[in-house]
Amino acid sequence: MFLCIQMGMIDLEYFFAKRLAAEKGGRTNSVMVRVATLSVAIGLAVMIISLGIIFGFKKDIADNLTGFMSHVQIKHYNDYNPIEAQPISSEQPFLEDIQKLPHFHSINRYALKAGIIKGGEVIDGILLKGVGSEYDWSFFKKNLVEGEVPVVSDSIRSKDALISQRLASDMRLNLGDRMELMFLQDPVRRDIFKVAGIYKTELTDIDEIMILTDIRNVQRLNEWSPTEISGFEAAADDFNRIESFGIDIYELLNSMYDEINDPLVVVDLKESNPVIFDWLETHNLNALIIIVIMLLVAVFNMIAALLIILLEKTQFIGILKSLGMKYSSIQKIFIARSSYIIAKGMLVGNILGLGLCFLQQKTGWLKLNAEGYFLSRIPVYVDWIYIILLNMGVFVVIILLLSIPTRVVSGIRPEKTIRFE
Repeated sequence: MFLCIQMGMIDLEYFFAKRLAAEKGGRTNSVMVRVATLSVAIGLAVMIISLGIIFGFKKDIADNLTGFMSHVQIKHYNDYNPIEAQPISSEQPFLEDIQKLPHFHSINRYALKAGIIKGGEVIDGILLKGVGSEYDWSFFKKNLVEGEVPVVSDSIRSKDALISQRLASDMRLNLGDRMELMFLQDPVRRDIFKVAGIYKTELTDIDEIMILTDIRNVQRLNEWSPTEISGFEAAADDFNRIESFGIDIYELLNSMYDEINDPLVVVDLKESNPVIFDWLETHNLNALIIIVIMLLVAVFNMIAALLIILLEKTQFIGILKSLGMKYSSIQKIFIARSSYIIAKGMLVGNILGLGLCFLQQKTGWLKLNAEGYFLSRIPVYVDWIYIILLNMGVFVVIILLLSIPTRVVSGIRPEKTIRFE
């Protein structure tokens, strides 16, 4: 019997909440409900857009850096000067063991050579990067503007090169042109390459100097043997795991110290680009501040709307109290009424926020200065897990905070409110 009464009370609470939601109410009540709904909608939309932009920056910049450098580099510990590069052996005992590590994706050889390119009266410094047949060209194929990536095989050495659109424009080079590079060494060396493809990324500092070709071209220029390289680039299957992946490689190399003849160092992408990743981390704080401010605005307006609803329903509350309904049950009625407002606002906020995010993804109509932001348009990436967690968090926080103003119910006395009426 007690259980039935309790179940009946729960149904009764939500019945009253639905009735209150269906009522048009007074003019002030109606205006405040609309303001509260709108503030929740705009607040949630701004939160979703903020998260989308933060995640977009991180993903796009990380993808671009990974395309140029991969996640983890294994190289000579004294390899800080590309003009006088220190080689290591490509025949290392740890290669098979790295491929067995958790979250391993790929590993490839690379060789670097700093040089100079001249086009007319313009002279620029460049970095010639040689790669082997195992190299994954997917990043550059995605960013290819003209031509094709160099075909690197194990049999025939290719003199094809891939250059950036910016470098091609500065040097007045077109697809299929011969390109002369100079290398400052004793004696000075020159080499001719064919422009096989032109790419364009938004990391302008790297974009304007990086030229890719067959690794054997760089080995020949460095006067290295076929087994001498600048290092290895290893990629994890998840960018978020590159730090742990780098630590695993370091520990593996450390355990094989006696078998390795080269002095090696392991550097992950975040260690080699601390300024960029520190700058990205500051965006987390910005997003947190925006979320807190929007949440406070939404809560403030919800509290104001709820207080007005409570004040307009004092007689209703007095009647329920006189009929013996508990304070906690009356409180639940008005919290449930508020939940309808919150849910409606959140629905509109999701449609608005996600709609603008997808619009930016498809059109890229909001642009950026690539030199200052590393990207030419505002990037957006929607992580559904975070969107769901954000919605749940906003709803729960607002509901919990609304339990404070509903305490005014306890101060309403039936004899006064009913007599007054």
